[in-house]
Amino acid sequence: MAGLLGNNIITQIGILVHDIEKVSQTYADFFGIDKPPIIITDTADKAQTQFNGEPSEARAKLAFFNMGSLQLELIEPDEHPSTWRNYLNEHGEGPHHIAFVIEGMKEKVALLESRGFPLEQKGEYTGGRYAYMNTIPQLKVLVELLENDK
Repeated sequence: MAGLLGNNIITQIGILVHDIEKVSQTYADFFGIDKPPIIITDTADKAQTQFNGEPSEARAKLAFFNMGSLQLELIEPDEHPSTWRNYLNEHGEGPHHIAFVIEGMKEKVALLESRGFPLEQKGEYTGGRYAYMNTIPQLKVLVELLENDK
C-alpha cells in the first residue's frame, strides 16, 4: 500500500470532449479496436450527484476504452454545472483526471480534505461511487477516487 490513497496504481485517465461520437470513433480507428458503447450517467435521483456541496442535475455521456491495465474514459458533459462542464469551459478538450480504485471512500475523502485537497464532485454509479478531489493546484490534474461495491 502506498501514499495517502493506499494505492498508487492509476486505473483510469479521463478526457473531456465536445463530441464523444466523433472522438470515440477516432480513438477506435487509431487503436484498431471496436468503438465502445456510449453510456449516459444516471439521473440525479439515482446518481445523487453533488457539485461543490450542492445537489446537481449534471449528467455526461461516457465511453470507456479498456487498454490493458489502464482505462481511457471519454466524457462529454451536459450543460449543467459540474466538474466536467466547468473544466471543459475553462480549459477546452483534454485530460481531466487520473483515477485510483480505493477502499473507504468517506475516510479517504476526509483525509485528502484535511491535506488541502477539497472534494469537488461526488456521486454514485451502478456498483459503486466516485469522488473528484481538487488536486489541480498541487498535481495539475484532478484525482478521482473510485470505490466499487464488493
